[in-house]
Amino acid sequence: MHRRHFLIAAAALLALPAQAQTQTSWDSILEQARGQTVYWHAWGGDPKINDFIAYVGEQAQARHGVSLAHVKLASTADAVARVLGERNAGTVTGGAVDLIWINGENFAAMKDQGLLFGPFAESLPNWPLVDVAGKPAVVTDFTLPTEGYESPWAMAQLVFEYDSTRLPQPPRSLDALKDWIIANPGRFTYPQPPDYLGTTFLKQVAYGTLADPMVMQLPLDDATYEATVAPMWAWLDAVTPALWRSGAAYPQNEPALGQLLADAEVDIGFALNPGRASAEIAAGNLADTVRTFTFDSGTIGNASFVAIPFNASHQAGAQVIANLLLDPEIQARAQDPDVLGFQTVLNLSSLSAPDRARFDALELGVATLSPDNLGPALLEPHGSWMVRIGQDWMERYGVAQ
Repeated sequence: MHRRHFLIAAAALLALPAQAQTQTSWDSILEQARGQTVYWHAWGGDPKINDFIAYVGEQAQARHGVSLAHVKLASTADAVARVLGERNAGTVTGGAVDLIWINGENFAAMKDQGLLFGPFAESLPNWPLVDVAGKPAVVTDFTLPTEGYESPWAMAQLVFEYDSTRLPQPPRSLDALKDWIIANPGRFTYPQPPDYLGTTFLKQVAYGTLADPMVMQLPLDDATYEATVAPMWAWLDAVTPALWRSGAAYPQNEPALGQLLADAEVDIGFALNPGRASAEIAAGNLADTVRTFTFDSGTIGNASFVAIPFNASHQAGAQVIANLLLDPEIQARAQDPDVLGFQTVLNLSSLSAPDRARFDALELGVATLSPDNLGPALLEPHGSWMVRIGQDWMERYGVAQ
């Protein structure tokens, strides 16, 4: 009888909706987290970001009884090194780092070394709100699948900037941009690689010209590289003579490119921050007729994440913070230009009417596209591609600065 009762109870548990089981597990995590202090190791170089993290801490305490301590970093690698040092010293529990703001090579290093707790991200109650389909970068960190070992909380995406009085209909594809550059010589340029924004532009060109851009999600194959990238070089060869200063000089970085747009030396600029133009207009540095656009097929995007070390002292509290960062109220606050101006990782169409209203009510600025109008965020290529492409670009087009 005891065995029969056990089987009936087990069957009943298995029959529970997954959501109910998840809620039961989450309630347990909330109970464990109450009273914990989560040590979030995050870059501390921006007062606005520091203030935002403090606000998240206030919300965590008010809603869940969880305290948040911001450990300000100069480099994320410092936190990674600390966790690695603890592991090497045999500290497998009670670690000093509970949560890390992380992405790219630092995430890859921790994942490769087995230094991460999880998977946890896709079990967070707010995970269903994340726009996985429209923003694939939220589950792929510079080509490395996150597999639930980090949770996204902010997006960056390439946008093009233009003065609508000089360019009423901007080109919305790479082919259209090429035609426009050739028809309007001297009115377009990009920062010289290895500047990150110049390299991002090369990624965008590769996405628009390679026969199968998804090949860049894998490490570069020397045997096929030349044939694969030939269409990209053909595109660049066609436009280079028509660039600003005939391709004999390039701006050094994003501010220099922005200044060319402000001085009307070029008609199209670009940035990885969709709110940059609005901020520059508000500061009086750009004409109030400047607007932004993206390509219909999408533009390069990436995400910022949080991850939990394998030996974190307060893993429950860290999950509470990660989930709170996905809360629509918190996400809307982060997107407010007066707070951070970061782009949301959420799918706005999945939100309730009141939560959607939070985003609709934001004054993003006259030049800032709404999240619905940004278009797809294209995945960052594997790092090996840009190392080789950057070297080859310098041989083909590079000039002394």
